[in-house]
Amino acid sequence: IMAATCDFQLPLVAGDLLRGGGVGRYVVQDVLSGRELPPAVAAFRAAFRAQGALAVLQHFDTMYSLLHASRKSMAEEPGPKSSPLRASLQWQSRHSNELPDLSAHLSALKMNCYVLTGLLEAFEKQTSKNGLVEVDPGGKNKKNRAKGSESSWEEEREPLLRLLNQLLQLDLRRLWGGVVEEDFVNLVTGVCYRILENPTIGHQKYRATRDAVTHLLATALTHYDHLFSATLKITQMLQHSEHVAPVFVRAVTVWATEYGLKSIVGELLREIGQKNPQDLSRDTSGVKGYATFITELAEQNPALVLSNMSVLLRHLDGESYVMRNAILAAMTELEEVARGTRDHFLSMLQAHICDISGFVRSRVLQLFTRIVQGKALPLTQFQSVVSLAVGRLQDRSVVVVKNAIQLLAAFLSNNPFSCKLSCADLADPLKKEVQKLQEMRDRCRETAAPAITPEEEWEAMLPEVRAAVEQLLPLQEEEDEVLEVEETAEGASEQITGLLKKLNYKMALCRFQGKEPFISSEEENEEATILGILKRLYIGNCSTLDSPCDNRSLAIEEVAPKEQPQEQAQTELVKQEMLVQYLQDAYNFSVKITEALSLVSKLMYENSVSVVQEAIEFFVTVSRFGVPQALLGVRRMLPLIWSKEPAVKEAVLNAYRQLYLSPNGNSERARAQNLVHSLSLIVVDASLGTIQCLEEMISEFVQKDEIKPAVIQLLWERFTEKLQCSPLERRAAVMLLGLMARGKPEIVGSNLDVLVTVGLSEKACEDYCLAQEVCNTISKLQEVWRRWSWAVRQPVLLLLYVVHGSVFSSGFVQPSGDWIPFMEAAITLIYQLAEGADEISCSHPAGVQPESSGQAAGEASPSRVSGASSLPTFLLLHLVSLVGQVALQQVAYLEVSVSAELRRRRILKEEQKTKKFDSRNETTMEEELGLVGASADDTEAELIHSICETELLDEKHLFSAFVPLVLKICNNPGLYSDPALRAAAALTLGKLCMISSEFCDSHLRLLFTMMEKSSLPDVRSNLIIAAGDLAIRFPNLVEPWTPHLYARAVRQTAGVVMTHLILKDMVKVKGQVSEMATLLIDPEETIAGVAQNFFSELSNKGNAIYNLLPDMISRLSDPECGVDEESFRTIMKHLFSYITKDKQTESLVEKLCQRFRTARNERQYRDLSHCLTLLPISERGLHKLQDNFDCFADKLQDPAVYSCFQAVLVRFRRVPSKPENKALAEELEQRLSACHNRGLDSAETCQEGSKTPMPAKRSSRRQPLSTANRDDDKAFVTPQPRTLRNPKRAQKSRPRKKPIITFSSDEENSSEDEFSAELTEEETPTKTTPITRSSARRLR
Repeated sequence: IMAATCDFQLPLVAGDLLRGGGVGRYVVQDVLSGRELPPAVAAFRAAFRAQGALAVLQHFDTMYSLLHASRKSMAEEPGPKSSPLRASLQWQSRHSNELPDLSAHLSALKMNCYVLTGLLEAFEKQTSKNGLVEVDPGGKNKKNRAKGSESSWEEEREPLLRLLNQLLQLDLRRLWGGVVEEDFVNLVTGVCYRILENPTIGHQKYRATRDAVTHLLATALTHYDHLFSATLKITQMLQHSEHVAPVFVRAVTVWATEYGLKSIVGELLREIGQKNPQDLSRDTSGVKGYATFITELAEQNPALVLSNMSVLLRHLDGESYVMRNAILAAMTELEEVARGTRDHFLSMLQAHICDISGFVRSRVLQLFTRIVQGKALPLTQFQSVVSLAVGRLQDRSVVVVKNAIQLLAAFLSNNPFSCKLSCADLADPLKKEVQKLQEMRDRCRETAAPAITPEEEWEAMLPEVRAAVEQLLPLQEEEDEVLEVEETAEGASEQITGLLKKLNYKMALCRFQGKEPFISSEEENEEATILGILKRLYIGNCSTLDSPCDNRSLAIEEVAPKEQPQEQAQTELVKQEMLVQYLQDAYNFSVKITEALSLVSKLMYENSVSVVQEAIEFFVTVSRFGVPQALLGVRRMLPLIWSKEPAVKEAVLNAYRQLYLSPNGNSERARAQNLVHSLSLIVVDASLGTIQCLEEMISEFVQKDEIKPAVIQLLWERFTEKLQCSPLERRAAVMLLGLMARGKPEIVGSNLDVLVTVGLSEKACEDYCLAQEVCNTISKLQEVWRRWSWAVRQPVLLLLYVVHGSVFSSGFVQPSGDWIPFMEAAITLIYQLAEGADEISCSHPAGVQPESSGQAAGEASPSRVSGASSLPTFLLLHLVSLVGQVALQQVAYLEVSVSAELRRRRILKEEQKTKKFDSRNETTMEEELGLVGASADDTEAELIHSICETELLDEKHLFSAFVPLVLKICNNPGLYSDPALRAAAALTLGKLCMISSEFCDSHLRLLFTMMEKSSLPDVRSNLIIAAGDLAIRFPNLVEPWTPHLYARAVRQTAGVVMTHLILKDMVKVKGQVSEMATLLIDPEETIAGVAQNFFSELSNKGNAIYNLLPDMISRLSDPECGVDEESFRTIMKHLFSYITKDKQTESLVEKLCQRFRTARNERQYRDLSHCLTLLPISERGLHKLQDNFDCFADKLQDPAVYSCFQAVLVRFRRVPSKPENKALAEELEQRLSACHNRGLDSAETCQEGSKTPMPAKRSSRRQPLSTANRDDDKAFVTPQPRTLRNPKRAQKSRPRKKPIITFSSDEENSSEDEFSAELTEEETPTKTTPITRSSARRLR
């Protein structure tokens, strides 16, 4: 059948043209093979040159065969037969410029477009495959051929799209005689959508193609009613191809702006809004496409999106957080939104700050950050958003916390209030302005005329008006003849109102009578009618006329000048109210920022690096706004300089660079002064830990030359008093020089003589703190000091001895609270630098003979306490402190310096001996020398040990003269009542115990008795520290006393000491570690921080916390322990955060379930079930719960226990899991519900139904535990797998009640024995643990 006589119908699929579709329809008769195509194509070309566009009617079978062959060939091998295809494309281009106008021409148009679009789709499909070919590790030639064919197609694609666009711009309706066939429009636009499905279409190199597709679709939308089809197709592509979202955003923007097709935006958003929210929650890929489209379209066309926002709001209540994020992001484009709509959108954003999804909460905080940075947030909502951001600082999501910090930082940087946000600075102006406002309001009330409403005025004049009416009514007939109607009703009403205000009632009534429309038709109650009309006239005119309009009124003319000062006062009052409101908002904002500081400071030690970095940056921002509390956060971040995370350490360094190394100033000198001043504020009252952190940081700056020489010069000028400064500033200058000396020792070493002469001069007695810092600074040169020659060291040592000795001796006999710290630093410096330091130190008591001083102090000091002696107490205090410090430094000197010198001399002798031996015996001699070296190390250690044990405390040594004095002060706290003396004596006792193990063993009872019974916190604190040092030096001796170290009254010191001992493995971690856990809820933040640091470090030691958790749960859940239920949950929440391994979680689930059997009361049931909620239950954990169901089945009657298990299942369901796991969870939930509702009998039924064997049938009533269980589980510990064979051991393990020992407070009638505070023999611990030192090196 010839195409010229048949109607060509566009097929749905290519195969439809091969089958007959009805009478008069064109059918392809023959599909040519590959060999037959070349001559057929040549014939078509000849016919085309002769007939033009109508040639396709007779040769369509050839074009169809060509299209079919091209698809097949490209599927087998890309790129063959390119010449006939290119010729065909060129012919189609020429043909598209013609305008057919007959039915034959219509068929030719359809045929040409069908072939053209088919070739376009075929080549586009091949282009998409080429993207996969590039990734495929196939042959090199295959890849090159693919790239070649793709590049040729890219050159042809854009011109063809432009030709199709030109074709659609023609008036094709004449061919169809009306509306263009929809299938034809879909045929052309389908190619566009097929091109956009290419994943690489969004690349920059395809921009021209995208523009051509956009304009082609715009023509179809404008001229061919393609809106509905385009809407469906675009939403479908957005759902299945995420990459097309940005492409369609640009296309829709062009359609709306250049072609005026704004309606398509509403149609697309309406189509997206009609999607089922539940379906979107399951279709994640489709949601991402929709979300990207909405978000980017709102950024480019906010007005169009916001005008159609109502159709999308239903998705804010859907389950898909991605859609919620997109819609909320679109709401933030507030430039072209009305005020009411803007406030509504902002309220919705605030509501979603508390969204159930952490991603939504995080996104909303990001959006508010962008709004604040763009200064688009109204002041009326400032406070509410800040409050919400502060609340999110405690969010469980790390990303939410991070964005909350960023939002608060944005609020600070863009706040409209002030550059200084100190609460104290804002409170005083606010108070003054509020008082001024109150005074202005009082004055306005006094000067303002009393406000009387027109109704009240009418009620006041009503009796007189009624009397006038009654008087004038009888004369109505006569008056009617006199009055003439000459004025309008409006004029008459104004005159009547004016006369009533002037109290001229009769004249007003005369003007009223007979006037239209005041004539009443009701004659029965004429008086009431007149009064009613007059009332309406008076009230109506008075309420509408607020300002004077009638110049004929004298009263109004008199009031007018008086209203001007009242209006001015009212204006001033409004301004004052605005000022007060501004200051109130600024103060509230400052209060919220201050509240946030305490929360953010706690976040600096989170595990998330990003949160820590944001917290550090936040404090840098707050510091710039002058908030005083920011300095606490700046100091709190200092320990992070030791962080193992390089990013955190660098963040701290950058923070201090911004705060301190970038000072303001016009000159280098001014900048140096500002830098020194700011650093001095930190170091002047800093703790020892802060000083160590600053030393690490400043040494980094010095090594990188970030601290200029002008700063160092200024510090020396302050120290030498070339610049006038306070003693605190001099002290800070010395401290900073010492901190810099670690990075570059020559900073101090080059001026060491100046440091000694100025810092330890005679004026040092006036400021011992300065002298102490000078000694600490010189001690920083210890490593450099050893490398200096004797010629360099000798003059400095001589100067140091002379100056040091004079200051030391003069201060010994003067009462000063700062002398003891200076003495300790001085003794330490002597032992570090000097040779023969022990002789120098023993000569320091300045002429006081040891025997006489000991006797005088031992006999006279008690009398001095009672008022009968002339020896001051401070001398005894100085003497005892000096003895203790010399003893401690003497031990360190022997263990470190003397031992190192012995080793050096021995190695030197061995090296000299090796030179005498022949090389033939080299190997054997090295081995022999190795053995000799090892034995020599032990010999040297034994030598040092023997000196400490036998010589330092014997009668020949100086220490022996002072030991009785120290013991007497410690044994008689009632006699020696001075707190400082007792604390110094306790510390000295601990230092003396460090010398000899024999002396330590004989006085440990006294030391721990004082620690237990002393009422002075300083004494207990000193003894706890001393006991910690003794535990490291003599672990065998101190180990039986370890339980006494836990839970002392000095909680902070005990926590720090136990942290060091446990982390250094010097003390076994026992059940008493639960006492450390109670410090987590200590009201003092410092103590709670110590406990948190302890468990954080303990978590790094393998499975330490996992092994201790069951015992801690047992102890803390015991009601007799004294920890309430809420505190227990707080402690467990912190401890369970360290359980991160799956195996640990599964094991703990099983152990906790088994603990239900040994629990004795309902409190323990609730505590155990709550601990289960803290574990992330996995699939295996759920099986553990199922297997151990019988352990807790009878406890499910308690609603609290049942709710905890329900929470466990809810948490398990939140994690995606397999269907069989969901079925297991449902089964477990049914069993839990059955046991909760029906009691223990249902528990047995549940056990039988699940085929889980029960050990024994239980009654429905709760039975007490057996006697054996009560005896073995008294401490609520994990049950043993087998019973004890020897029951006597359990009896022996019962703790004995200790006798109560108290100090005697009788100072007059008491002997020395009564003042003794030692433990009795039966109270002394006898248990020892065989901990031995393998070598003396461990002591060092």
